[in-house]
Amino acid sequence: MNIKTLGYPLAAAAFMMLTGCSTPTVVTLQNGTQYLTKDMPKTKTKDGFFEFEDISGAKVKVKADEVSTIRKED
Repeated sequence: MNIKTLGYPLAAAAFMMLTGCSTPTVVTLQNGTQYLTKDMPKTKTKDGFFEFEDISGAKVKVKADEVSTIRKED
């Protein structure tokens, strides 16, 4: 059996499983700014901030008071 015959379907299946684990989320701030994240942001930290990574890979830390909504992307 050729490795390509077996490797490509296995790689596709692994990719599909990893894609299903993330939950794209939209974080909207009081001023209207929106961040699209790969996953649901971590819960509020002890110092009153939400921490998350946006889809470009940038780390974002926002005061909880500035967050208007956190919802799953449609």
